[in-house]
Amino acid sequence: MAVYAESGTSAGFGSSRARFEEIVGWLDGADSGGLTHAELEDQLTVQGRELLRQLQQDHLDLRAVREERLAAVVGDDAVARRHAEPGHARSLATVFGQVTVERIAYRAKGADSRVVADAKLNLPAGKYSHGLRRLAAQGAARGSFEQAQAAIAQATGVKVGKRQVEALTAAAAGDVDGFYATGEYAGVPDGDVLVLTADAKGIVMRPEALRAATANKATSAKLVTRLSKGEKRGRKRMAEVVAVYHCTPAPRTAADVIATPGQPDTQRQTGPRAVDKWLHASVADDAADVITAMFDQACRVDPDRLRPWVALVDGNTHQIDLITKQAKARDPPVTIIVDFVHVLEYVWAAAWCFYREGDPAAEAWVADQARDVLAGRAHRVAGRIQRKTAQARLASDKRKNADACVAYLLAKARYLRYHQALAAGWPIVTGVIEGACRHLVKDRMDITGARWGLSDAETVLKLRALTSNGDFDAYWTYHLEQEKQRVHARRYADGVIPT
Repeated sequence: MAVYAESGTSAGFGSSRARFEEIVGWLDGADSGGLTHAELEDQLTVQGRELLRQLQQDHLDLRAVREERLAAVVGDDAVARRHAEPGHARSLATVFGQVTVERIAYRAKGADSRVVADAKLNLPAGKYSHGLRRLAAQGAARGSFEQAQAAIAQATGVKVGKRQVEALTAAAAGDVDGFYATGEYAGVPDGDVLVLTADAKGIVMRPEALRAATANKATSAKLVTRLSKGEKRGRKRMAEVVAVYHCTPAPRTAADVIATPGQPDTQRQTGPRAVDKWLHASVADDAADVITAMFDQACRVDPDRLRPWVALVDGNTHQIDLITKQAKARDPPVTIIVDFVHVLEYVWAAAWCFYREGDPAAEAWVADQARDVLAGRAHRVAGRIQRKTAQARLASDKRKNADACVAYLLAKARYLRYHQALAAGWPIVTGVIEGACRHLVKDRMDITGARWGLSDAETVLKLRALTSNGDFDAYWTYHLEQEKQRVHARRYADGVIPT
């Protein structure tokens, strides 16, 4: 029969009560009577935090007194540990301050000990509590590691070194992939379209974190202190960003996108609105792996392929090839659409081959070509630009942008079936993923002077995507359970923590 440990006696939270009475006495006394409300807040923050730390310490002490002594504890090595030693202590840095945890250690000759109370408390493997780890992860996802460090100190009074913040953040993000792979997802509503979209954004990296091709370019510069013509700094590594969302179709016409002269804005129909956005980004994985993750998520939310699938891209040939390969491997019906805004930029660039900068006629000409492209006549627009270029007898350097526009329209024509997409009510612009690139990557990773290591950059991207998806709280519950299995349960027979 289990019995209680004999060592120690319950103080009945006497220290906490004494500390509380001390605070009340101070508030009732003359010393606090002359304080401003701001000074009072500052003092109560410090004293209140110490009271909470003492409450936690008293609770842990009480648990130590009440801990049941087990007859034997069998580890994962099948060794029964029958010798119980109470009073084994370890320190724990918590959000309230430093506490000490006393518990029983179970031993056997020639075997390492097992501490069942650690498993029941789900204590972390290291010094810092899960509460501090959570603060580190959330702070590092929002701002620099130094800012996260300062935020922890301000919120808790606990000083955590920058290297420790980095390590705690990395550990906190360790289960993100598993969380999404095993999660349950609501299906896509009837009638909605599922949208997959991808883009990339560069991150300035430390030299050792660059991909080989980029590093070679960086070391092949002709000059040391200045770039020569055509050279690039070679400091960035591309992070691939993907999103999956669904939207209710909103049928439109070309005139809803590019207004006709005299058309009131009130008569134009708005496009579909993104719902349940799921974002994912990686600077460590290749684009192929990230595109695969995008398709994996799409399959999780629409496993039976009951909805139309649309892939929105900016025209990058490599991305289109990867999406096409994934679509063929999984055999879902995927319609690839190139972002209309990118097409429009090509048309505008062509316009300046024929019109002076600021000429209103250029705007009218671009609008005419854009409406034709939206009507599914990209080939016709390409031919028209070719004829206009020939008629203008432009020199090769003056017609460069017009030729580029023609080449783009012809090369991407199969992905420019905007008339079909508009009629079906599908999106035709990549604003969602471009916004994600700014939010996930640029706003955090492009801090002035930042030079990223590969591991830290990957960690922060995962946490920012997790937070943007609104999944942090659910993830943290999952993460703590995984920690319990990794750190504790696996060390016992059959992975079961003794009770």
